[in-house]
Amino acid sequence: MNDATSARQQLFQIASEQGGHFTAAQARACGYSRALLSHHAKNGRFIRVHRGVYRLRDYPSSPRGDVVAAWLAAGSEVAVVSHETALELLDLSDVVPDSIHVTLPRRRRWYRAPTGVTVHTTERPPGEDEIVRRLGMRVTGPARSILDAAEWGTEPGQIEKAVRDAVDRAMTTASELREAAGARPGRVRRLVERALEPSGEF
Repeated sequence: MNDATSARQQLFQIASEQGGHFTAAQARACGYSRALLSHHAKNGRFIRVHRGVYRLRDYPSSPRGDVVAAWLAAGSEVAVVSHETALELLDLSDVVPDSIHVTLPRRRRWYRAPTGVTVHTTERPPGEDEIVRRLGMRVTGPARSILDAAEWGTEPGQIEKAVRDAVDRAMTTASELREAAGARPGRVRRLVERALEPSGEF
């Protein structure tokens, strides 16, 4: 196996775990020089999606490839798909996000998001125990997604449905939600309490 074949296989393996997408940094780590990356982009083998993010032309389109690309563009090592987009990926509520939501540490507040991406920055980024994997992406887990969306201003009825869905499907518990909501504004706590009342959980 020559170096070019090895580089191709390594890049395909990475891209296949990310809906056919990869970053320029990942390509370079596989052995692609900047010049070679540019060459493949110009001849259409690699499709540039965002700055520093590409998709393999011949890889089947992913239903949420736009989210994967936005997450990679924001920096997969620190970015987390969150808020309404996380609720959608977790199938909690019937919310239909009008943009892709990602959360970054406050130190990355300089990041300029592509059109159609809403960036939230925070001093308390999700811990590993608050993150799940979906389609290869880091996504906020059920409780964090619900509370972030509620605090951001997602329609209350959708939040209440997300709470009930998450508890009914044992994705989180009433006590976990109440504990996590304790650090949020009063309106968020009240919304969570109202959603939990019909479930009869204490």
